[in-house]
Amino acid sequence: MARAKKSAKAAAPMTTAQMLGSLLKSARDIMRKDKGLNGDLDRLPLLTWIMFLKFLDDLEQQREEEAKLAGEKFRPAIGKPYRWRDWAADAQGITGDELLAFINNDEAVRADGKKGAGLFAYLRGLSSSNGDNRRDVIATVFKGVDNRMKSGYLLRDILNKIGGIHFTSSDELHTLGALYESMLREMRDAAGDSGEFYTPRAVVRFMVEVTDPRLGETVLDPASGTGGFLVEAFSHLEKQVKTVADRKKLQTRTITGCEPKSLPYLLCQMNLLLHGLDAPQIDPGNALRFKLSEIGEKERVDVILTNPPFGGEEEKGIQGNFPEDRQTSETALLFLQLIMRKLKRQPTGVGRPARAAVVVPNGTLFGDGVCARIKEELLKDFNLHTVVRLPNGVFAPYTSIPTNILFFDRSGPTKEVWYYEQPLPEGRKNYTKTQPLQFDEFKDCIAWWGKRKENDQAWKVPAKELLDANCNLDRKNPNGKVNFEHLPPEQLADDILKKELRIVELMREIKAALGSSA
Repeated sequence: MARAKKSAKAAAPMTTAQMLGSLLKSARDIMRKDKGLNGDLDRLPLLTWIMFLKFLDDLEQQREEEAKLAGEKFRPAIGKPYRWRDWAADAQGITGDELLAFINNDEAVRADGKKGAGLFAYLRGLSSSNGDNRRDVIATVFKGVDNRMKSGYLLRDILNKIGGIHFTSSDELHTLGALYESMLREMRDAAGDSGEFYTPRAVVRFMVEVTDPRLGETVLDPASGTGGFLVEAFSHLEKQVKTVADRKKLQTRTITGCEPKSLPYLLCQMNLLLHGLDAPQIDPGNALRFKLSEIGEKERVDVILTNPPFGGEEEKGIQGNFPEDRQTSETALLFLQLIMRKLKRQPTGVGRPARAAVVVPNGTLFGDGVCARIKEELLKDFNLHTVVRLPNGVFAPYTSIPTNILFFDRSGPTKEVWYYEQPLPEGRKNYTKTQPLQFDEFKDCIAWWGKRKENDQAWKVPAKELLDANCNLDRKNPNGKVNFEHLPPEQLADDILKKELRIVELMREIKAALGSSA
């Protein structure tokens, strides 16, 4: 057999990131051969539930060792023979039809040779006595998951590839987290038709930074998606942990979310677990399914961070949960009402007003009718202290819709609204998929946040002026250039018409001048 010639220079050893990336790419290449999968939207959930079980088993083994050293009893979330190490870890273990039957069927021959519940049937049946630990999380996750692979042999190859990833060190977890974020971004292409646009990490981090959740406050994202806001809030709060009691508070009574779609729900759970939240409390139902009038102080929270779907439409049954004069099919407006209702009226546990940061499309600022009535309540019953106007292309290439961030709290009615126009970097006309917004670009806004003064980017408008203008919040920067991307349609049409009329007028003048010189 011919042997490859030795390279004059030995190849550099693979980094952890390269190794993990290579393993994930190999697994996805294997999946492309399976005829039961149709594109990345089928492959992504498959890869995610497999990684979920591998990560969970590594985590459980770590926890078991820690419990032994501490002389404590350990209760695993998944029992034998359903742990990853029992049926997936052996590269020569069950495969083919036997593997598919074990995973898919209600009853099957398990890896230990005995008959019992199949893997998914077992996982879906898990429950806990107190309703808040990982067994419930696992059961809820797998109620929305199916294995679509038709080849048990290719599935075994994938298990063997993922088996090479070890979630046992903080470095590996950090690296995998970065790789996992790149997987989450793939969902954006399929999300646009339902009005869902996954928020760039820079925007998420900025919103968390200036909203500044504190340990002892509850944090909610009612449109969690893949968990970006909740992960960032968890990381922000984790830095404040000083004691065992602090850790317990963060783990059990702080982070909550809502995501009704099974794939984002699975990704959200995996994302939060990967970043250190042991038992994510994510509601798998539609956050809009409850009557607004029935949400009391007990159901309210301290901090809401979210980018609700915009452009989507809700059915009549959902609309009926809102006051008659505020009913609309526009998802963004229904979520805005929910967010306002869900904020606690009393100061939070650390003495601060309950507050929210919400991404909204530009139409929300200048909309009238139902939209204006919602904004009137926002100005009169809440303190809408800041509107950050995001530059063009922040969500590119998934949508070109101009967006803003509303920051409001429960400190009293609005007296004045500060506007801050986030500029594009020098020489740029918009953002792209390969050149997205960076967090560092918010540094001037963050520096301005606590010491507010009018400047080229910032200005303020009295609340009375906004109320008198039928709650039109679409105010242009008096110190900046006109941004046509943010103009309401009727104003944009007027501007175009004026320009066209001026062109016609100039043409007539030129024609007349030419005629007189003949």
